Amino acid sequence: MDKIVIEGGHPLQGHVTVSGAKNAALPIITACLLTGGWHRLENIPRLRDIETIIRILSQLGVAFEFEQNSLRVNSGQLSGHEAAYELVKTMRASILILGPLLARYGRAKISLPGGCAIGARPVDLHLKALAAMGVDMFLDQGYINARVDRLKGAEIFFDTPTVTGTENIMMAAVLAEGETTLRNAAREPEIQDLASMLRDMGADIEGDGTHTITIRGVKELRPVEHIVIPDRIEAGTFMIAAAMTRGEVHISGCRTDHLSAVIEKLEAAGAEIQTIEGGVTVKGPEIMNSVDVRTMPFPGFPTDLQAQFMAAMCLAEGWSMIRETVFENRFIHVSELERMGADIEINGGQALVRGCEHLLAAPVMATDLRASASLILAGLVAEGGKTEVHRIYHLDRGYEALEKKFAGLGAKIWRQSE
Repeated sequence: MDKIVIEGGHPLQGHVTVSGAKNAALPIITACLLTGGWHRLENIPRLRDIETIIRILSQLGVAFEFEQNSLRVNSGQLSGHEAAYELVKTMRASILILGPLLARYGRAKISLPGGCAIGARPVDLHLKALAAMGVDMFLDQGYINARVDRLKGAEIFFDTPTVTGTENIMMAAVLAEGETTLRNAAREPEIQDLASMLRDMGADIEGDGTHTITIRGVKELRPVEHIVIPDRIEAGTFMIAAAMTRGEVHISGCRTDHLSAVIEKLEAAGAEIQTIEGGVTVKGPEIMNSVDVRTMPFPGFPTDLQAQFMAAMCLAEGWSMIRETVFENRFIHVSELERMGADIEINGGQALVRGCEHLLAAPVMATDLRASASLILAGLVAEGGKTEVHRIYHLDRGYEALEKKFAGLGAKIWRQSE
């Protein structure tokens, strides 16, 4: 098992390029189940979660060819419909294969998924929607067993906006009989990227990016070439890191229209941000202002950047209030930041952060994917020695070579065996 070691105190300077979005790539890869033939997907990040979905689909008979960040996918020779517990338990996004399998083959057996311990992300919204589309389901020994002759279009209302639920049912509906309407659908850019690919495949979809999505089922789809959008969470992580290290970093390959809430908060904190075509430049302030943040579904401030922004507020002047409204357990990184000298008080779904003059290097343990990034950001500014971030297998699920990218910006950071 590896750890990340950081010697803090070095402002980030230079240029970095953002990888493709993990949360867009995962549903796009599973969408290849909807038709045979070779799809070509570009800008696929090399991550553990991507490896996991490839292993799951490979066990079903899907063929893959990987060349750098280009992935070719062919599900024409599918030989199974069961996703085993051993792989599904490591990643909640595995549930995304349920909709495409039922749409094309009418059968699926999938273990209930696992993943980061950041709170309950039940799949009942997925199952309720599929039942409304005519699917017969039962749970047996931790597996979802589902069967349908052909999916029927339906009116679906999500009790709460769900990204994977919206994606799953959207993929199911493209081959269903009749029209499906998703109400209170999620609006994230990753959903719009999936819809764009599905339309290129021949699907009839409109309304993505709004709370009402309409899908009219078609009889068949075709394989396509598609370029995955850049990772807005990785871009936001670099933006926050540049600001809190008092550095100046040009971040290319990102879309500022996906980062409006992050830009607004960083500018309020005192950072200078210049947006240009295909990128953004962030210059950190000498003294960071305290800023309150409330996580919200897109286009609000993303929950996946809450931990990183909290690390920055640990050095801000004054008090800031961080409110988490998406996941109930997403403050589990706080105790590790406190080991580094942070002054944070938790009260239910909010954290009161009192800025301090500096953080101190310490050994810390990552508890989930985004907590890993927040501890690395804290290590970039920590004084008094080396920060060691342990259990970084979480980090490898969602960031492509993060320590190498930071090193390219002048950080003293490296990966080391335990």
